[in-house]
Amino acid sequence: MNVLPVSQESIQKGASILKSGGLVAFPTETVYGLGADAFNPLALAKVFEVKDRPRFDPLIIHIAAIETLEKVADLSKLSEDARKKLFLLAENFWPGPLSIILPKNENIPDLATAGLTTAAIRFPDNEAAQKLIALSTGAVAAPSANPFGALSPTKAEHVRQGLGEKVDLILDGGAARIGVESTVLDISGESIKILRHGGTPREAIVEKVTDTVTDTEEGALLSPGMLKSHYAPHASLSVHTDKEIVEIQNEGSSCAFLFFDEKTKDAWLCKQKSKNTAIIKVLSKTGDLIEAASNLFKMLHEIDESGADKIFAQASPNHGLGEAINDRLRRGAN
Repeated sequence: MNVLPVSQESIQKGASILKSGGLVAFPTETVYGLGADAFNPLALAKVFEVKDRPRFDPLIIHIAAIETLEKVADLSKLSEDARKKLFLLAENFWPGPLSIILPKNENIPDLATAGLTTAAIRFPDNEAAQKLIALSTGAVAAPSANPFGALSPTKAEHVRQGLGEKVDLILDGGAARIGVESTVLDISGESIKILRHGGTPREAIVEKVTDTVTDTEEGALLSPGMLKSHYAPHASLSVHTDKEIVEIQNEGSSCAFLFFDEKTKDAWLCKQKSKNTAIIKVLSKTGDLIEAASNLFKMLHEIDESGADKIFAQASPNHGLGEAINDRLRRGAN
C-alpha cells in the first residue's frame, strides 16, 4: 500500500499520478477525497469502479484558484442575479467547505456530472489539496475516499481500510479539521437552495449573502450526498432525541450509544437499571457543534471497529453544523 505523508515530494508524485490518469486519495478540511483528473473520462470511470458508486451520482469538481473556474464552469449561462450570488459566496466562503452548482464547461465529461448540464464546484481550504490540484491539471473530481454509501474517511487510515490497493497513492495529511463534507448550494433560482448540509452552516450563508436560503425538496440527484441511504456504518443505526435516548436501556457490549454531549450521557447512565456494558461515545463533552462535527465519522468508525451491531445516536441541535450532523445520521440510519 502506497501511503505517504504530505510533503512537497509526495504531492508532486500525486500530481504526476493524476495527470497520467491514476487515482490519489488526499486530505481536505472536510474529509479525505478520492481524486481523479476532472477532464479525463477514463480516470473518472475508475473513481466509480473503485468506489462501486452509481453512475447517476455526480462528483464534485475541486479547483485551487478562482481563475480555474471558467475552465470547469460556463459562467456565461448564469443570470445576472446568479452571477452576483456566486461572487458573494466565493468572496466569503472560498476556499472552504462550500460547493456551488454551476453550468458545466464542455471540457468536463458528462460522466463527472452524471449527465447533468451542471457541476458542483468547490475550492478546498487545505494547503496540501490546493498544491496537489494546482500541480496536476488544475481541476480534480473527488468524492469521499470510501466505498460508496459507507462512512466518510477523516484520516488516511480510514482510506487504507476501505479502499486499500485500489488507490494508486494515499497522501496522509492527518485528521480532517472539519470532519463532515461540504455544504452544496444551488444558486440558479430566486433563492439559494441547500442541496446538502455540510461544513458551511446555513446561518453563515444568510449572514453574508442573503436572507432567502431554503432546503431543496427530495427528488432528482442534483449533487452528491442526496441519496436517502448514505454515510452508513456497518452496524444498524437509529437516531433519537435527547429525551428519547435517555430512556433506552443498554443491550450489552453488542450495542453502542453515540451521545451529542456529556450531560445527556450522564442522564442516560442514571436511568440504567443494570450495570452498563454498552460502548459509549460522546461527540462533544461541552456540546460544541464544531467539535461534534469533527468527531462524527471518526467515532462511527471506532464503533464499527468495536464490533457493535447496533448504534443508538442522539440527534444534535438542529442549527449551525448540527444540521449537517443530523443529515449524516439520518442518511446513515438503517
